[in-house]
Amino acid sequence: MKFEIVSVTSRTITIEIESDGYFYAPNKIYVYVNGRKIMEAHTNVVTIKDLLPDTKYELFLEDAVTGEKSEKIEIKTMKETFVANAKNFGAKGDGISLDTSAIQSAIYACPEGGRVFIPEGIYLTGPLFLKSNITLELSRGAVLLGVKDRALYPILPAVLKSSDSKNKFYLGTWEGDAAECYASLITGINVENVNIIGEGTIDGNADFETWWKDPKVKRGAWRPRTIFLNNCRNILVEGITIKNSPAWTIHPFQSENLKFINLTIENPKDSPNTDGLNPEACKNVLILGCKFSVGDDCIAIKAGKFNMAQDLGRSTEEVFVRNCYMEYGHGGVVIGSEMSGGVKKVYVEKCIFNNTDRGIRIKTRRGRGGFIDEIHADKIRMNRVKTPFTINSFYFCDSDGKTEYVWSKEKLPIDERTPYIGNIYFKDIGCTNTQVAAGFMYGLPERKIEKVIMENIYVHFDENAKADYPEMLSFVEPMCKNGFYFNNVKYLKLKNVKVEKAETEPFIKLNIDEEEIL
Repeated sequence: MKFEIVSVTSRTITIEIESDGYFYAPNKIYVYVNGRKIMEAHTNVVTIKDLLPDTKYELFLEDAVTGEKSEKIEIKTMKETFVANAKNFGAKGDGISLDTSAIQSAIYACPEGGRVFIPEGIYLTGPLFLKSNITLELSRGAVLLGVKDRALYPILPAVLKSSDSKNKFYLGTWEGDAAECYASLITGINVENVNIIGEGTIDGNADFETWWKDPKVKRGAWRPRTIFLNNCRNILVEGITIKNSPAWTIHPFQSENLKFINLTIENPKDSPNTDGLNPEACKNVLILGCKFSVGDDCIAIKAGKFNMAQDLGRSTEEVFVRNCYMEYGHGGVVIGSEMSGGVKKVYVEKCIFNNTDRGIRIKTRRGRGGFIDEIHADKIRMNRVKTPFTINSFYFCDSDGKTEYVWSKEKLPIDERTPYIGNIYFKDIGCTNTQVAAGFMYGLPERKIEKVIMENIYVHFDENAKADYPEMLSFVEPMCKNGFYFNNVKYLKLKNVKVEKAETEPFIKLNIDEEEIL
């Protein structure tokens, strides 16, 4: 038995267990600290809590069934300078008093290397702004509850300009464009070396009478996220629950070296645009051991729309998603449709998708430009996913999404707004009780999908499946128990790909330049 240390703070250590299980460990695992059994683990990612700062600990694991033990590893927690308890700054935590200024004072007053501690209680609050080099801990039973009055949410302007007007800083965004938006419940701008940890909850407190009402109407500014990180570095968000987000739940933007570990993200299935975690124009992002149940895409990897991406010149790359569980949502792991800055080197491994509309989903369209390349999905289990694999080059979003320019299946001239989809790899993926189609992959006629390689793929259909649309594009008809549909692919390789109980041919292939079936 082996495990690795994936994060260390002054109060926590998180480990990832090497096992054959996806998200869940095959057997119950005993966790020992300094020779004493402290907990039983059922998942591959485990956070050990309530530790002391600047202290050495010896860890090892034991399989509760086989008795196999791991090697012992010694690890030292981080130093901690001071503790700023929010209640000492006047926070009430009674769910009635407005605690924004008290908690904000604790954050700003906390010395470098210190920890802002939120004890048990319900803290009604507006947006809180982070600063560098601190830890924010929400204890068990602590809830940061978003106030419903939007007048108490500052507005982030779309762009800040330098004094000589030669430079600009993108501050507020909305779905890939620069736009005024309300500050998020937790907002980090130009901060680094921040940990947000604990067993508490951040509750955006959105509902259909407040933020979710008329979701496509801009009222004062666009809806806030629950956590927004803009131009940040070295950020860890670990252990907490985040729920009822007004819009995207966690939105890192033009940031790098980010870890999101052992989070629970919960939004109602019918809540609008409540994606779980959307890194945009970011580099080196780890999403590990997280559980999602949301009203839109669980994870959506983005890189802005065309105009903003041209200015930023920043791609999203090196995104690692492992040992996560996605239940409900429009897609499990999604790339796009805002991908104009480019998305590359995405690795999805050992995840479970349950009852999502789509599994691995790539979406773009003419007008985006940019590229999607080196996308790897390996060791995934899907159940009751409507369409497990989709690549859609005709995604009909936005006000012009249903124009002929977007939907035309004729070859159009290639220019800077023509998106490129490169190398896509799917391996060791099993899909049971599939509903709509095994896969739907449709490239542009003028710029075909470069390469799709699928190896050891199994798709089984639910006998009681219901018809639905495999993807969001114009003029496609509902499907039910359809096999794989491939159109406009340069190179297609299928090795040990099996489809059971489909009501069509298992593979429909159109406009494939080169194919290899093994």
